[in-house]
Amino acid sequence: MPTDKHTSKKSYAGSKVLQIDGDSLQQGVSVDCVIFGFHDGNMKVLLNKFSYYTQWMLPGGFVGKEESIDTAADRVLKNRTGLENVYLKQFHTFGDWKRTKLPENEEMLILRGFENPKDREKHWLMQRFVSIGYYALVEYSKVKIETNEDEEIAWFDLKDIPELYSDHNEILEKALYTLRIRLSISPIGYELLPEKFTMTEMRIIFETILQKKLDRRNFQRKMLAAGLVYKLDEVSKKFGVKDSALFSFDKEKYEKALTDGFLILE
Repeated sequence: MPTDKHTSKKSYAGSKVLQIDGDSLQQGVSVDCVIFGFHDGNMKVLLNKFSYYTQWMLPGGFVGKEESIDTAADRVLKNRTGLENVYLKQFHTFGDWKRTKLPENEEMLILRGFENPKDREKHWLMQRFVSIGYYALVEYSKVKIETNEDEEIAWFDLKDIPELYSDHNEILEKALYTLRIRLSISPIGYELLPEKFTMTEMRIIFETILQKKLDRRNFQRKMLAAGLVYKLDEVSKKFGVKDSALFSFDKEKYEKALTDGFLILE
């Protein structure tokens, strides 16, 4: 089930997909963004759904003729989260010739008044699209979601992802696989966690991405030994009645690990 569902009537540039002039676009190219957050002990993904269509989908958009794909992805991220200069990485190109489910796109057109078959066939949305996949790591509390009158946006727990539009489930799985590979050589967590966090929260992020349980004590020992985090003289009761120590990242060492590599989990 979705959490933190938004249906406000604020608008943003490019939100009404079916009203976009196809001549202004780089034909057949789109971007899809897997936006990860972490809240209440759960890894989450931001999804959106248009009122004239039944399926949820990853936030995405089309590329303008005078726009780079990176700029298009930045635009999508800002429109959906209100954030700029966050961790956003291109991870894969999705170009299977069957990935664009034309009946799904046709359903959208029919529901918006394109009943004439010839009009539907000529519409730019009915062509094949190659999508460039990006993943973003954002701090949940900083996200400021804006929607328009014909859509919903919601956070979903990773364990509760529904059947998505087109190949978006595959895109999400590929993003998770990419993060899993990244964890073998580079740290993660700084972009997802608040300034102060418990070791349990950090471990849950690692476990979710790796899809396996990690020994609590061993995990903490390795993190502290690597010097990526340090213990604060503060505690939290977020995960039960017992006080949990709070930690913070050593940003300088974290950024060095991003450059030099990270083998803490081997």
